[in-house]
Amino acid sequence: MSAAQGRQSGSTTYLELSQESGGAHKFYEVTVEGTTVSVRYGRIGVDGQRQTSAFPTVGKANAAAAKKIAEKVRKGYAPAVRGQRAARPVTRRQVTSAPSTARATAPVLWRFRTGASAFGIHVDEDRCWVGNQHGSVYNLSHDGEVLAHYSLPDGVKCLVADDFWIYAGCDDGRVYDLSAKVPFAAYEIAAEVDIFWLDIHAGVLNVSDRNGGLTVIDHEDELQWSRNSSGEQGWMVRADDRAVYHGHSGGVTAYAANGTGQLWHTATSGNVLFGWQEEDAVYAGTGRRVVQRLAKSSGWVEATYQCDAAVYSCATSPGGRYVFAGDSASSVYCFTADGARLWKLGTGGGSALSMQYHDERLYIVSTDGSLACIDASEAAINAAQSGTVPVAADVKLAAALPTYAPLTTAASVATVSAVPAAGSGVVVECVEHGGRVRVHVVSEGYEPSWNVQFPRAIRQPGARYVVDALHSSAGGFYRVRGEIRRLV
Repeated sequence: MSAAQGRQSGSTTYLELSQESGGAHKFYEVTVEGTTVSVRYGRIGVDGQRQTSAFPTVGKANAAAAKKIAEKVRKGYAPAVRGQRAARPVTRRQVTSAPSTARATAPVLWRFRTGASAFGIHVDEDRCWVGNQHGSVYNLSHDGEVLAHYSLPDGVKCLVADDFWIYAGCDDGRVYDLSAKVPFAAYEIAAEVDIFWLDIHAGVLNVSDRNGGLTVIDHEDELQWSRNSSGEQGWMVRADDRAVYHGHSGGVTAYAANGTGQLWHTATSGNVLFGWQEEDAVYAGTGRRVVQRLAKSSGWVEATYQCDAAVYSCATSPGGRYVFAGDSASSVYCFTADGARLWKLGTGGGSALSMQYHDERLYIVSTDGSLACIDASEAAINAAQSGTVPVAADVKLAAALPTYAPLTTAASVATVSAVPAAGSGVVVECVEHGGRVRVHVVSEGYEPSWNVQFPRAIRQPGARYVVDALHSSAGGFYRVRGEIRRLV
C-alpha cells in the first residue's frame, strides 16, 4: 500500500526527500485529526513551517491528505522515520581577527555589544540595525538608544533592505521580514542551498551560496532562475534593475536581471569576501588585501584600494566619493575615489565584518559582536590621528525592551470579530490557486490581480486577515506594514 492510500483519521504520514549528492534534504508531514488536515514541512532537522486546513467531513479531509501525499511521492519523497536522518550542516563563516597595526584608534562615538559575532547591518535615515550569530536583531537610534529586539530562530547571516522593508537572512534557511509589527518568514530557501549572502531588489531575492551558486526567487517564494558561477564561496551578491552581481572565489560575474545570460566576468585580485554597490559600480573586497571597483557596464576594473590585510567588508559614501574598508586585523580605512589612502585606524573592538556609511558616520559590526558608530568627519579623523578620540559611550539594554519573535502558526495571531471601519485596516484573503495558497486583497481600492507577500506559516485556504496597511511594490505585489490580525 502506498503512502497516499489507506488514510485514517488520527494518523500521520511522514516523508523525506534527501539526495546523497548534496541536493534536496527536506521533509513533508501530513496529519489528519477528524476534519482537520495539518501539514508540516521544511529542512530535515528543523521544526519547519505549518499549515492547517479544515474540511466539512472526515472523508473530504482524508481525500485532501491523500492528494497532498501523492503529489509529494510523485516528486520523489518516500516514507521515513523522523530523526533517523541528521540535519545537513549549515556553513558559518569562519573568521580570524588580529590586533590592529594602526598607530591610532578610530573616534568611536558609541558601541553596543550584542553578545555574539555580528555579520548583519543596515543603516537608514531613522534606524541602525544589527544581527548576530545567536539570532538576535537589535534596532537602535542614531544616538545609540536600543529601541527593539527581535529573536530569530538561528544565526543572522546578513540584513538587507528593499525600500523601507528590512529582511534578515538566517542560518535556518529562511529570510524574515522585520518590517511588520511582528516578524515573519517571507522566503524559504531550498534545502540544498547553503546561504552565504543575500540581496533583495524590488521584491526579488538573490541568494549566493557555498558552492558558487546563484538562486533568484520572486516575492511568492518561487524560483525564477539559477546559475553556477566559476568559483565557490559566494560571499557577495548585489542587484539592481539591470543585473545581479555575484562575487565568489573566482571573481565577480554579472548576470542579466531576467536570467537570460551572463553579461561579463572579471577575475579579481583574490577571492571575494564582501561586496558593495553604487549606481554605476560594484566594489569587491578580497582576500588579497584589496578592494576593487568594477564598472557595472563592462566589469572593467576602474580602481584598486590597497589595504594591509584581507578585506572583510567595504562601503562607500554617496556616489563613491570615499571608499571605506575593514580588514582582518581590526583596522578600518578610508580612500579617495581614485585609490589614494587617506587614513587607517584601529576599530578598538575586533574586525569589521560588515559596514555602512551614513551622514559622516561609519557604522561597523565586528567579530566581538559590537555595533560601533565611528565619527568619520574630517575634523574627528584628524583629531584621532593626533591621538585625541572621544570616550565611546557603552550602550546598555533597557530593562523593559520589547522582544519580538516570528509568527509560527495561525494560533499565534490575535483575532478580531468584525471588519474594521474604513481607513482602520485592510482585509486580505487566502485563496488556493494552482496548488498554492495565494493572498489577495479583499478591501476596495487595491489592484485585485496583485498578490500579497504574507507569512506562509499562517496561510490557510479561506482564512481572512486584517493588516494595518499594504504598500505596493515594484513588480506588481503588496507588502504588509504593521500588525496582522485574523478575522473570525
